[in-house]
Amino acid sequence: MRITTIGLDLAKNIFQVHGVTEDGSIAFNKPLRRARVLPFFAKLEPCLIGIEACSSAHYWGRELTALGHQVKLMPPSYVKPYVKRGKSDAADAEAICEAVTRPTMRFVEIKSAEQQALLSQHRAREVMVGQRTQLSNTTRGLLGEFGVIIPKGLDHIRRFAEDVKRDIYPDLPDVALGVIQSLCQQLLSLNVRIIELGKAIADVAKADGRIKLLQTIPGIGPNNASAIVATIGSAHQFKSGRDLAAWIGLTPLNKSNGGKERLGKISRMGDRYLRQLVVVGMSSRVRMARSHPERVDPWTLSILERKPIRLATVAMANSTAHIIWAVLTKNQPYAPRTAA
Repeated sequence: MRITTIGLDLAKNIFQVHGVTEDGSIAFNKPLRRARVLPFFAKLEPCLIGIEACSSAHYWGRELTALGHQVKLMPPSYVKPYVKRGKSDAADAEAICEAVTRPTMRFVEIKSAEQQALLSQHRAREVMVGQRTQLSNTTRGLLGEFGVIIPKGLDHIRRFAEDVKRDIYPDLPDVALGVIQSLCQQLLSLNVRIIELGKAIADVAKADGRIKLLQTIPGIGPNNASAIVATIGSAHQFKSGRDLAAWIGLTPLNKSNGGKERLGKISRMGDRYLRQLVVVGMSSRVRMARSHPERVDPWTLSILERKPIRLATVAMANSTAHIIWAVLTKNQPYAPRTAA
């Protein structure tokens, strides 16, 4: 009998496949080595394949789609409730196979190779920025042991590292000086690579039409717009701007019961990196509103007057997520509302 649905549990080497037929009976639940996955699916008639949206899922989604199958990716947290008992590859593959057929299941759009290439720039830059922060904190801490205090801010620690490179350094023991010189050299080298990656991201932003459209939104620059396009593409997988805001984690938690609506803090679920970029972008709008209130729209001014700064920033980020969805789905630049 024809196989209609397959649950594929991904792994590094040994994959698990669970297939069911048209009448719902189990056709197989077996392991497959990585090299046998594509030949196995090439022999099957086109069917529905469910995969958890995890590492390498988008690659396998593209490869299996090219073979004629319908591939749907699902968030792992939405698949977990369908695991009946215990934790095994066979149970996971069975749960994936069952979850992909649910009419209310939410799916993740398969990213293209170009999207993942662009996203790799952001992932690498994020890691390097974290490493630079670690080096800066370590250098400050070690210098503090000798009474040398460097003011806060990246520029101050960078200037100190450049002075050390030019043999201008405080009076330190030779052993400690060797350590500080090594840390400063690594800090400067890492800072150069971060700048180069930032320029590479900006170059891609100049060539992509969707990224240019997103930059018409206040508070969204090349770095933010590039990450948004690399992560969500055209945004057509979301039904509304609120769905996108909820996916980013900017909507309040709903704890309603007995007909009474209770909204809590923002969920902070979804893409952490994207949420961070949007909130930081809105923080820049807040700073501009303080220094140049004549350049800010009335809604932003009113919410800054009524709400604390951090709460207003998140509210602005939530509103911006709605605008991002509209700009991407309609493929039109942002047009601010004007007062009548």
